[in-house]
Amino acid sequence: MRYIAILILLLASCAAPKKCCSQIKKAFKFSTFYVAANGGTSLSDEDIYSVDGSTLVYDTIFTPYDYSLTMGIRRIKRFGYEGSTPFKDGTETSFSDAASVGRSPFEYLFEVDYKRQEGIEYFDQTHFLRYVKDNWLAKAEYIKDGFADIEYFESSQRVRVGKGKLSFNLGAVQRLAEPYGYDPLEEWSFDNNRIHYTCLAIEEGYSVDVYESEYKNPNGDVVATSSEVWNQVVMPGILKDFVEEKRKELDNQWQHSVVVGFDFYHYKKNFWLHSWGNLMPYHYDNGNEFSYHNFNDGEQWYDYSGGLIFGYKLNKNLGCFVEGKYNKYWNKEWYDFKCGINYVIF
Repeated sequence: MRYIAILILLLASCAAPKKCCSQIKKAFKFSTFYVAANGGTSLSDEDIYSVDGSTLVYDTIFTPYDYSLTMGIRRIKRFGYEGSTPFKDGTETSFSDAASVGRSPFEYLFEVDYKRQEGIEYFDQTHFLRYVKDNWLAKAEYIKDGFADIEYFESSQRVRVGKGKLSFNLGAVQRLAEPYGYDPLEEWSFDNNRIHYTCLAIEEGYSVDVYESEYKNPNGDVVATSSEVWNQVVMPGILKDFVEEKRKELDNQWQHSVVVGFDFYHYKKNFWLHSWGNLMPYHYDNGNEFSYHNFNDGEQWYDYSGGLIFGYKLNKNLGCFVEGKYNKYWNKEWYDFKCGINYVIF
């Protein structure tokens, strides 16, 4: 039904075909659609040794090769310090995409990335729409990063002051995400923070026979024949599955916040500096059971993000650069950075 409604809206918008086609062409002008596959060797094989009685036992851990399948479309005007490439292969990372202000009034990125990294598969997504005018800006984005274990939708509407190198903005942010801060294991914890894990496993369908040293899964299969294997090998997997299952059972939570930010951009061929920052000092408490306020003792907290891109060519031969971005939402951190020195020999 939802797709039918979208189709009806599209057809209605095409009541004036020439005007509609002109608008669509304008929206996609200078955009790039790309599909790419990348791969490479992952972790090398690792031999694991153990002793069973008087017998030496060893096994080999194989990690399959890494790969990524990427598809996306982007329309983002390059900043002066960004070079161009003949093809987009889906591995490009531009820290400037995270900035609040771009170089064109309307920019967007829609990208999905199915990949395997160090034997673990992820389905990552990065989507955003950004519209910037002299006195205001709006941005909506959806981020899913499996490696950083973060997923959220965010939209913001801000008043903008300044349109030269430096501008400030103030407005509101709406975020939709799982209830970060919720700990499913809290109800199974003692006062000393130890977990009553055996009772949890039995509640999940496992059976434990300590006298016979026999531990079975819900299907009746023996998964351990000693307490050491049960505690060190089986239980970590049970706890991990339990936490993931409980987290998936809960609905995503809305978080409404006040945001204040800045954006600075200066570029010359031998020196450039681009930086931005966002601070959310106040968050509305809607009284929900799984609101982050409850996990923060009812107190306010600071969520923030920012980025820095710096480059300086001291002369024709020598130059240095520093680039990076940092996020901290709901006490979860994820970041990327790179820095270095280049010396060109003529």
